[in-house]
Amino acid sequence: MVRHNNQLPDNLPQLQNLIKRDPESYKDEFQQQYRHFLSSLEVFALNPTEENKSLDELVMFIAQVAQCYPEVCLQFPQHLVDLLKNHATTLDPAMRNCFVKALILLRNKNLIPALDLLELFFQLLRCPDKHLRIFLQNHIITDIKNMNAKHKDMKLNSSLQNFMYSMLKDANPKAAKMSVDIMIDLYKKNIWNDEKTVNVIATVGCFSKITKVLVASLKFFLGHDEEDKGSDDSDSENEVDLKGALLQSRVNKKTKKRKKQLEQLKKQAVKAQKKKKNAPAFNFSAIHLIHNPQGLAEGLFKQLQNNNERFEVKLMHLDVISRLIGIHELFLFSYYPYITRFIQPHQRQVTRILQFAAQASHPLVPGDVIEPILKTIANNFITERNSSDVMAIGLNATREICQRCPLAMGEDLLRDLAMYKAYKEKSVMMAARSLIMLYREQLPALLHKKDRGRLTEAQAEHKPKAYGQVEVHETIPGAEALLKSSKTIDLGSDDDDTDSNDGGWVDVSDDGEDLSDDGEEDDEDVDDDEDNGEECDSENYEEDDDEDDEEEDEDSDNEENKEDSDKKEKNPNEPKNKNVSRKNSISSNTSKASKKSQKSEAKILSEKEAAQELALTRIFTDEDFKRINTANLKKTVTNARKRPLEKDRQEFVKLDNIEMIYKKRKHDKESRLETVRSGRTDREKFGWKDGRQNENCSKTNREKQKHKNFVMMRYKARSKVKKSFRDKQQAMRKHLLHIKKMK
Repeated sequence: MVRHNNQLPDNLPQLQNLIKRDPESYKDEFQQQYRHFLSSLEVFALNPTEENKSLDELVMFIAQVAQCYPEVCLQFPQHLVDLLKNHATTLDPAMRNCFVKALILLRNKNLIPALDLLELFFQLLRCPDKHLRIFLQNHIITDIKNMNAKHKDMKLNSSLQNFMYSMLKDANPKAAKMSVDIMIDLYKKNIWNDEKTVNVIATVGCFSKITKVLVASLKFFLGHDEEDKGSDDSDSENEVDLKGALLQSRVNKKTKKRKKQLEQLKKQAVKAQKKKKNAPAFNFSAIHLIHNPQGLAEGLFKQLQNNNERFEVKLMHLDVISRLIGIHELFLFSYYPYITRFIQPHQRQVTRILQFAAQASHPLVPGDVIEPILKTIANNFITERNSSDVMAIGLNATREICQRCPLAMGEDLLRDLAMYKAYKEKSVMMAARSLIMLYREQLPALLHKKDRGRLTEAQAEHKPKAYGQVEVHETIPGAEALLKSSKTIDLGSDDDDTDSNDGGWVDVSDDGEDLSDDGEEDDEDVDDDEDNGEECDSENYEEDDDEDDEEEDEDSDNEENKEDSDKKEKNPNEPKNKNVSRKNSISSNTSKASKKSQKSEAKILSEKEAAQELALTRIFTDEDFKRINTANLKKTVTNARKRPLEKDRQEFVKLDNIEMIYKKRKHDKESRLETVRSGRTDREKFGWKDGRQNENCSKTNREKQKHKNFVMMRYKARSKVKKSFRDKQQAMRKHLLHIKKMK
């Protein structure tokens, strides 16, 4: 039977629908269209700059149904790839977009290898078409992400990475910049977060002659902490309130739409719960994964000296170099004289330059190298010819540098800066006192005697380190606090939970008894000190001046006590031997005698040795570590110091630490009104409160009458007044009958 109204050769959407339903029945029609495509392609190759709409429709049609006839369409992807490779830049933009979309369709159906297609797309990044480049970038990232979703394909990743590294050296700036962006995006998505990616960006991207590639690579190593914080805030705002949704569904009218919304909320809640249970993926900073940080820092510094880039790019160079020096503790002595040239109060972004100088300081840099920076800051910033803000910034920068390299400060310079503790401006005074408090902890010998303050237990135990000296702990610092509860230590048992007495017993010296007696008082003192931790350092400093006279007497007493304790430690076994002789004289065959004989064999250790033995024979719990931290905090807290300093050196210097200046609060009318309004936010409104649980629900007629105009309600009031006795009697009768019926 002949179909006279056969429109399938011309109606491609209808043919596409029929082929997907029954491929075998329409194989001839498809082959006819495929032959038509091949002939149209040959014609188009003669003049690729012109648009051909019929070829466009044919390409999309074949790409949609290619999975139905894989043998016939075996060479179809290769025809498109060859056409794009040969005429990538000369093709008409509409036709080029059509061919790219068709190849992506084939890739989604696994009809073309991923490596061949991605290499082609990287080459197409050279095309002068911005929309196409953005489209290709998004597809490359999502395709690589999907390929590594279940498990990482290392062979494919390595081949793609090698090809992309060659694209970084491409002469086309747009292709090179897009390649860097793709690599950085894949690193942030934890797909290519390996050392190879980081080191290629460091060795190729950071030394590119294209400024945009250089800036993108430097920003990659500087990190994006602010963006991460913003994403965390957005996640917290988008939390699912499943409890409220269930309550609403119980009260509201049941509809299909609301039921569907509730199911979606349940799925989101389950997903969020699974996300919370998953272990967090820690993404280390890229600057830690560099293989040769010394070579990278030297290369960037040489590039900084030779190039004449914008000032913002120079600041990025200085920032990356300072982070490399500070984190990896490198030696780059020529960096410090170079940055000294920019330390002037009138210099643009001078606080950031001071931040870089502090970041580049670490304990292994000789003090002679950093001392010129401190003198430059003192001469240019900390002088009375400058404003108080400039002086405070200079003192803060000096403190941050000395916190990382205490040996850089000389005795004369420190004592000169300490004299600003009584300066008329409070910002300068507080900055100077913070510097004094730092050296009280680090090197109190450099300070004047009256500035050293009362000696705390932690300062007495702390010994100043020489250049390059490393402090090695034989045991956990503060483990002596655990000796309060146990007078003896079981050396035989390794487990905490077992109470076996198989091994020998170790008696702790009398120092542990003193600690146990004062344990409760120590905890109370620590709590009181923590409550007062927010007080200013300047207030604590004033107390020290009054107590300077008492220090000499206390020091002499401490020395006498130390001598007495040394004498006791020399002969610790004398009193114990007496006890042993007594026990041996009273010994018998009973069980009590056997216990006494075990105790007679016990070893006597000092407090330090006992703490070391305790750390070797016992696994500490979280509560033990809390007690250790409390004891360490107690050592640092006395009347002279309410708040202990931060001893751990952070990787990066916060700009707020340098720019933190004490400012007197405004007391004008606007500021006072603002504080008044802020205090009214959580306060309840004054006036009459109605008894409604929901403010939006309706009121009774009696409540509405109270707010109505009197003219509106005048007739009702008049009718009540004019009622006769008979009317009142009838109304009362009616009311009583109504009440009787209600019963």
